[in-house]
Amino acid sequence: MTGAVPSYFVYGEPDRPLDVGFIHVETVMARKGLHLGAVDAHRHDHLSQITYWTKGRGRYFYEDRAVDFFAPAIGFMPSGVVHGFEVDPASSDAIVVSIADDALMAIRAQTILPLDRPLFLAEPPENPHWAGIDAILRRLESEYHQGRFGMEKVLAALTGVVLTDIARLAHDGPAEAAEAGPLALARRFRALVDRHFRDNWRMERYVETLATTPHLLARACHEAFGLAPKEFVSERRMLEAKRLLLFTVRSVEDIAYELGLKDAAYFSRVFKASENLPPGVWRAARLGSGGQTAKRP
Repeated sequence: MTGAVPSYFVYGEPDRPLDVGFIHVETVMARKGLHLGAVDAHRHDHLSQITYWTKGRGRYFYEDRAVDFFAPAIGFMPSGVVHGFEVDPASSDAIVVSIADDALMAIRAQTILPLDRPLFLAEPPENPHWAGIDAILRRLESEYHQGRFGMEKVLAALTGVVLTDIARLAHDGPAEAAEAGPLALARRFRALVDRHFRDNWRMERYVETLATTPHLLARACHEAFGLAPKEFVSERRMLEAKRLLLFTVRSVEDIAYELGLKDAAYFSRVFKASENLPPGVWRAARLGSGGQTAKRP
């Protein structure tokens, strides 16, 4: 289904590899010239997004759901989730925080919000959680645009706080119905891969643990991520490899072992096939160019 749905870096820009630790902040109406308030169905294959509607009204849709809302409203969309919206561009706006998958993994331990499922909340404005959410997101926006020393760490910390505030807001609201279908299966697979990609599980074990079939799992992965299940596991391993290469001083051999690959030479071959450089050369090149950045070029 999602094969015909475009995947963007941020809306209107072609998908591209992201710097490790990438976080981007802007308003919806900063791109008003591209969408005029009507953002067609799309997805982001390598980043998740928080969208906080500060004013206006409209309709937000994701997967097979549509929500009519008045501001304040807030959504969290994991990578790969199809979404879009229709609002009046003259009276509506939102702050959008885009977080690369690897940055979100590092933030995971700092929040209570489940990060493998989409969420959109339009609770009454008198709910006391909105004041905290508004303050944190406006601080995120300010930090990003000021670009002061230590900005990357502040952005990550504030993102963890606002994700937890979203979880609190959701906890106070009505419970959502249990999920079913291919997209729910894909999210369960994603969570399982996050826990076990280092254990070199065979695909048969994922299928058995999820109580599904190879065909249904393949279909779910294709719809949600545009990848076969084995390709998804490989991408998850490469993402962790890049994080360890950039943010630790561990040797290539130690990193290979951490990833569940006992043969460092094999790890180097797999990494080079993916990134066109051996892991040690890739690390030196990225660190030599200043490492990760949170701002868009």
